Amino acid sequence: MVPPSCACCSAGNDSAIIPHIAAAAAPSADWTANVPDDGRLNKMTIVHPVDSLPQPSINAKGIITLPRPQPSHPLDPLSPAEISLAVATVRAAGKTPELKDGLRFMEIALLEPDKHVVALADAYFFPPFQPSLLPKGGFVIPTKLPPRCARLLVYNRKTNETSLWIVELSQVHAVTRGGNHLGKVISSQVVPDVQPPMDAVEYAECEAAVKSYPPFIEAMKKRGIENMELVMVDPWCAGYFSEADDPNRRLAKPIIFCKCESDCPMENGYARPVEGIFVLVDMQKMEVIQFEDRKLVPLPPVDPLRNYTHAATRGGTDRSDLKPLKIVQPEGPSFSVNGYYVEWQKWNFRIGFTPKEGLVIYSVAYVDGSQGLRPVAHRLSFVEMVVPYGDPNDPHYRKNAFDAGEDGLGRNAHSLKKGCDCSGIVKYFDAHFTNFTGGVETIENCDGKMEAEVKLTGILSMGALMPGEYRKYGTVIAPGLYAPVHQHFFVARMNMAVDSRPGEALNQVVEVNVKAEEPGDHNVHNNAFYAEETLLRSEMEAMRDCDPMTARSWIVRNTRSTNRTGHLTGYKLVPGSNCLPFAHSDAKFLRRGAFLKHNLWVTAYSPDELFPGGEFPNQNPRIGDGLPTWVTQNRSLEESDIVLWYVFGVTHVPRLEDWPVMPVEHIGFMLMPHGFFNCSPAIDVPPSKCELEAKEKDIKDNGVLKPIENSLASKL
Repeated sequence: MVPPSCACCSAGNDSAIIPHIAAAAAPSADWTANVPDDGRLNKMTIVHPVDSLPQPSINAKGIITLPRPQPSHPLDPLSPAEISLAVATVRAAGKTPELKDGLRFMEIALLEPDKHVVALADAYFFPPFQPSLLPKGGFVIPTKLPPRCARLLVYNRKTNETSLWIVELSQVHAVTRGGNHLGKVISSQVVPDVQPPMDAVEYAECEAAVKSYPPFIEAMKKRGIENMELVMVDPWCAGYFSEADDPNRRLAKPIIFCKCESDCPMENGYARPVEGIFVLVDMQKMEVIQFEDRKLVPLPPVDPLRNYTHAATRGGTDRSDLKPLKIVQPEGPSFSVNGYYVEWQKWNFRIGFTPKEGLVIYSVAYVDGSQGLRPVAHRLSFVEMVVPYGDPNDPHYRKNAFDAGEDGLGRNAHSLKKGCDCSGIVKYFDAHFTNFTGGVETIENCDGKMEAEVKLTGILSMGALMPGEYRKYGTVIAPGLYAPVHQHFFVARMNMAVDSRPGEALNQVVEVNVKAEEPGDHNVHNNAFYAEETLLRSEMEAMRDCDPMTARSWIVRNTRSTNRTGHLTGYKLVPGSNCLPFAHSDAKFLRRGAFLKHNLWVTAYSPDELFPGGEFPNQNPRIGDGLPTWVTQNRSLEESDIVLWYVFGVTHVPRLEDWPVMPVEHIGFMLMPHGFFNCSPAIDVPPSKCELEAKEKDIKDNGVLKPIENSLASKL
């Protein structure tokens, strides 16, 4: 639920080269450029008071350079100063001191501007200037871009209210100088019947509240646990299973574990789950409101294999046959970074980061020779991760985390280390967030990948077994310890823009299925098969599932742009391994996660449709929020601004080899050009030095020139 941008501008015209500038004085504070519809600016009229504004300049290639009125691109993530300004503005707008004291800042992110603003910034305000991004049609170039805005998700702990704020960041410089100027509140609204994501501070407070609760302490003593420092309390969100979980209260249902050693930094406390206890915590008041010691389940015995530490701690030795790996590029990397703008060979894009999504990739485009800059996608990100468990026993049936909506994928990012997480020449980006009380926290060196790939690893969420007990819903890992079966689902949101400038709605989606030809005159050898395309004309038609039996894929095409064969240019979504939920369609977590019922959804772009389960999945009582509701509008997709929602997952039947830390498992998908280029885009990759040396050696030794296999295959 994202309010529309607070400012926008008109834009148009595929402006090529600006031959000259003619200036004229007039009593006005702005200067403008009126551009005709023919795609070429023959004259620019600049209107300004005498020398009150900096003059634009034009380089040798005829590309205009305009004054840069603000230091940040419209898509740059919020800086620490901007976050502080936004927080101060909202605090100052509080009605009473009591209300101000209760404010907790759950998320602060850039309010992304209208696509026309982004196009204007990329075309004329920020290098490399790309006027071809603007659609054809007359437009006016303003003297400056609209102010940046922040969007704040605020929880009031005193009133249990959630509110959304839009703040214009017009005085950021004052904050950096220690001034008292504030931004401007554009809008604020209380959102009824929702609960925002949980925060790390709340989790810590919840653990303290449970561990100090006398009945809980007594229950631990029954299990032989006297030292409460050994106890781990994981405050899982309550989900929604009945009216008792309504969002009129902010609830958590913790899961309990117990460490073996309190002073071991590598101690894996998840090896000893404490079962048979039910705890319900009111997270607003931070007090236990329901407690039941339902069943005395013995703690699993201490497992010597529980910790991921040196082999000596397990009575063995570490292997010694590993050699160091060094990746070097003596001439430097093939990419360049300017702020959050990245150029890599012929690709360019912008990097963003949000508390809920983590990494966001904007404005993906390819520089294609005489065709110039060709857009591929406006915005790419992962917008949700859902992990449902398949054990019907308590507490495992309650495990169905919505990691983006309940916690925040970005807020749980980890700092990476050069030479450790990645080798070679690496560029890391920092991420800035607000904490619970409104302060700024920075995660240094956050992940900057561009792969549509998820690598799963981590520590299994375990369950305890009674002596002699066996459960078919999991795998026994150690005596008294088992790992329940579960699934991981990820949702990628891709606002595509195949050969489309901002503001154009010229894409469509076709489904491709491979079929065997029927025996007969057209298939006398019974070997024939072909690819059949079906246009997905509307949102209800575009609820689709993967089908490996037909090698199913989907192509996003531009309805006006053709390649050299006369066919429409496109990009293909190629599924990797995938699955659907094994849970029954009436499973409680599918009330909130109905979007998991299909692998592909396609919608017409709307700026307030960002998260597949709606913005507030935490304790959400409404059935089918988000995608399942939006597609009932059944908007046309025949020529549209297309958004692909790809849901992909993996079913995890745990193995002994997954303990104590699961080896990396890869899942994902590919976006591949399909008729987008006239031939392989890597055909101009030169042969490597070793291939040239091998050629010279063959001529010298044998007098014969052998054909060279250039490095095209490996580069692809």
